Amino acid sequence: MNKHLDANQRQFGPQQYKSFEGALFAFFEKEFPQLAGQRMRRVLVQSVAEMVRSFYPQTSHLHPGQTTWVAVHKDAGPAYGKSIADTKLTPVVLDLVLSDEAARRAHGEKLRDLKRDAAARLFTQAYQQDGVLTNTEVAILLKISPGTVGKYIAQWEVERNQVLPRRGTIHDMGPSLTHKRIIIHKLFIDQQTVERVARDTNHSFEAIQNYIGTFRQVLLCRKKGMTTEEIAFAIKRTPRLVNEYQDIIDHYGQQSQVLNKLLDFHPKVK
Repeated sequence: MNKHLDANQRQFGPQQYKSFEGALFAFFEKEFPQLAGQRMRRVLVQSVAEMVRSFYPQTSHLHPGQTTWVAVHKDAGPAYGKSIADTKLTPVVLDLVLSDEAARRAHGEKLRDLKRDAAARLFTQAYQQDGVLTNTEVAILLKISPGTVGKYIAQWEVERNQVLPRRGTIHDMGPSLTHKRIIIHKLFIDQQTVERVARDTNHSFEAIQNYIGTFRQVLLCRKKGMTTEEIAFAIKRTPRLVNEYQDIIDHYGQQSQVLNKLLDFHPKVK
């Protein structure tokens, strides 16, 4: 029995090293013999192989104008001191150029309008594949500045009264007044349900509830005559965030909206 097993090992054993995983296992075994034992090396090989498959997906079916990109996973929320190395990532396929863009230019459409639509498209496509992009990433892809991307997106969102699924809006990172104003407007002015606003703006139910709570707190503190610093201390938010909500309140005040009615209105859940 042992002789039969030994014969099989001599005959078929070398074949297992002819795959990527086998070659990588042999590399670790030869170059890093001190690296734990065979079981640990197999776990390491499987992890590396899975990373290679994730970061280098099959590209044989990519269309002209498409590219792959590695984005932060939409479920990888922010955390204080959390680096990108500790953040879950996911590969996505993006349309950098569409087949109709040459025709649109031929008919006199301005380049900035194409770039604005392209920026919106990249954010949306990444999110549909469980990824979220930043303005900086889209700026790199479109060869424009992050500030220009921000202007394009602000214009796009205001014109359509929709929120694009950027990392800043999905994970509520950094200043992004436009999407907060759109959410507050949908809830308190259009009186849409929390469920619908969450769906239409690509936000979680909990995130929408958080916007409602913070907006009410800031509005109530404003009515009491509190300063920005006093409000921030009272509601345990940063002065920057408080100022964003105060800008929204000022916006509706200038439009003669009755702020008391906004404070008394309670958005429906469904």
